[in-house]
Amino acid sequence: MGLSGQVPLRVDAATKESLLELLDAATDAGWSFAGACRELELKEMRAYRWMGRRESGELADRAPGGSPLHGLLDNEVAEIVQLYHEWGDVDRSHRKLAHRGSYLERVWVSPSSVRRVLADQGLHLHPPTRPGASIRKPFPEWVEYRPNQLWIYDTTHFTAAKSALTVIEDLVSRKWIAHILSSEETSTQVEIVFTDALVAEGLMALVEARADAPVDPSQDDERRPILLAVSDNGPQMTSGSTREFMALCAIAQHFGRPGTPTDQAWIESFNGHLKAEYPHLERITDPAVLRAELDVIRPHWNSVRLHAGIGYVTPNDEHEGRGTAIRKAREAGLESARLRRITYHRNEHQQQPDRGPHDVV
Repeated sequence: MGLSGQVPLRVDAATKESLLELLDAATDAGWSFAGACRELELKEMRAYRWMGRRESGELADRAPGGSPLHGLLDNEVAEIVQLYHEWGDVDRSHRKLAHRGSYLERVWVSPSSVRRVLADQGLHLHPPTRPGASIRKPFPEWVEYRPNQLWIYDTTHFTAAKSALTVIEDLVSRKWIAHILSSEETSTQVEIVFTDALVAEGLMALVEARADAPVDPSQDDERRPILLAVSDNGPQMTSGSTREFMALCAIAQHFGRPGTPTDQAWIESFNGHLKAEYPHLERITDPAVLRAELDVIRPHWNSVRLHAGIGYVTPNDEHEGRGTAIRKAREAGLESARLRRITYHRNEHQQQPDRGPHDVV
């Protein structure tokens, strides 16, 4: 800089002092002030400002940024850090932590604010690997996009326990409805888990009422299904026994394209998150212990874990109709927090003295 290039827009106090000493030495040696500045590639006005600030001992630049009206309050920063320590291992995402704060009515901030605060504090989240996006075939036109209209199910394996887990998930609310752990993968397991799911959701009476009407088990009748069951083309899903059971229960079937697991991305994502967030499940060797662990995890999954796919509410909230209200409450809370910050910082700004000419860099 200077003598070998233009002086940068920002330099530290020691550099400014050195340049001013060069100017002093040049003018003492007979140089004009303007000529010395040209040689150092330093603007005259800037040099005069530095000289004035040197006399008042304020050569060091002030911190950039000023006093932003939208800046987070100290108690909000502390609340974000507290949320990290309490929920970081559960949510493992700055987006989920932001929604967790409003979900618990403790702090209303954006995900980017959470990420910035954690970075400033040296805190790091460890999110599990997320699967990619997918493309699916359209569902039948008669299907309504609401809970208990679209169920998706699949089987995943736990090799240490030599067992297969078949799970039914509500595609709309992402609720973990029912599951069965068995050493076999046949139509019997499908029939048992669907029976448990129908009972759990209070749909068995509707199935029994539909069963009173005559029906041909070998033929699908889309005019009378109570819901749509989505799955891949596994042998236990496509078997004749499963087809007959689904027809008797007035459940229509929808199969993804062979070799295309992204057509069942919802349940594939479920399986992936289950194993990633609870890695100890794959180390359990006793099926009875694994079954007990799954029974413990399921209520937490449905009532505590925030789900990104449904707007960061719990599956129970969405399944029982509270999801929309919670999301709107977060939006209202964010707006209220924004206005509160603006009011606070505006009042603080008015109380600060005006800057003098020596405050300019």
